[in-house]
Amino acid sequence: MIFLLFGLFILFALFRVPIAYSLGLTALCYLIFGLDIPLEMIPHKMVKGLDNYVFLAIPLFLLAGRLMNAGGITNELFSFARILVGHYRGGLAQTNVLSSILFSWMSGSAVATVGALGEVNLKAMRENGFNDKFSASIITASSVLGPIIPPSIPFIIYAAMTENSVGKLFVGGIIPGLLIAVFLSLMIYLLSLKNNYPKDPPPKSESIFKGFKKAFIPLLMPVIMLGGILAGIFTPTEAAGVAAFYAFVIGIFYYKTIKWKDLPDIFVETMVTTAVITFIISTTTPFSYLLTIEDAGQTITASVISFTQNKWVVLLLVNLILLFFGAILEAGVVLILFTPILYPLALDLGIDPIHFGVIMVVNLMIGVATPPVGVCLFMMSHISKIKVEVLMKAIIPFLIPMFLVLLLVTYFPEISMILVNKWMK
Repeated sequence: MIFLLFGLFILFALFRVPIAYSLGLTALCYLIFGLDIPLEMIPHKMVKGLDNYVFLAIPLFLLAGRLMNAGGITNELFSFARILVGHYRGGLAQTNVLSSILFSWMSGSAVATVGALGEVNLKAMRENGFNDKFSASIITASSVLGPIIPPSIPFIIYAAMTENSVGKLFVGGIIPGLLIAVFLSLMIYLLSLKNNYPKDPPPKSESIFKGFKKAFIPLLMPVIMLGGILAGIFTPTEAAGVAAFYAFVIGIFYYKTIKWKDLPDIFVETMVTTAVITFIISTTTPFSYLLTIEDAGQTITASVISFTQNKWVVLLLVNLILLFFGAILEAGVVLILFTPILYPLALDLGIDPIHFGVIMVVNLMIGVATPPVGVCLFMMSHISKIKVEVLMKAIIPFLIPMFLVLLLVTYFPEISMILVNKWMK
């Protein structure tokens, strides 16, 4: 029966039915022809799936990112990042990675990172003689940092589904995210040497001070947000509200780049994006419920354990599964679908649930930049006017550093857990 569920879902997907509708229709067909359960279960589970306080953080973090972008704060972050690393080989590409890190502390979304930084970075790189395919590829690759470095919408979803601490997951993603940034920077350095890409002259001390002064106020936001969570002043959900309020205040009153007339459009954009995310979550809930009824998690756990009880081999299989589905489905859908299936397996093998959550999110965020359906690839293709099939080929060198970090995170749990154990006792 489990195979019937997935078979129906794949059938709808092959007919290009949108993912959310595919999941809902699969549950509907399964109930009509398979199980003696009232159809009322579907709307009940759709509503129940969103009845979680943690999900309130999603629209608030999205709003904070929109306000930051609309207020031109991303330009200040980009300028400051360029002062710090623009003088290294491949300067503007290095700047893109650092500015993605800085924006990641405020967004929680890979798509938001591409949308906020894509045009700014691409324009600057074109003006300085960088190849378009190289520029678009590194912008797409560095967007994966958005949901790994806190705050992170995927971590919020995983925490809500498994009843784990959002704060611990946020902290667990810090070192893996920074490692990806370091490995991407090394790849940029090597490719820049090969292609003789330019770099900026070394900055003067007064330029560094001036850039820091301009970026100081927005840079305070992640300090306040993460510091408040670690100090127990507010929960991660409340931190999302703090982030949105802070972005609103500095955009309206400090930089004065957001006008009151701009707010309706910002709110509407946030609501539309939130509606898309929550609709996918809600339609996935009945599907996940049916998987639970059919004991999908326990069945797969028993099958895998009968094959091997070596947790390192199991983690390799998990990585392969998530990388495959992450490359052909939207990351949030894969997370919601596979968490109830793989989570029991991880617990049975003694894998720390926070470590496992980090593994899942790193896997799926690689998927947003991986052919054939990486959502950030398509978004960057639209921004850069480069054909998506050309961009798919160009990004391959930048996937290598991410795969290496994934292996390190998988087989060295300390990478994810050292800050959690130190700060979140």
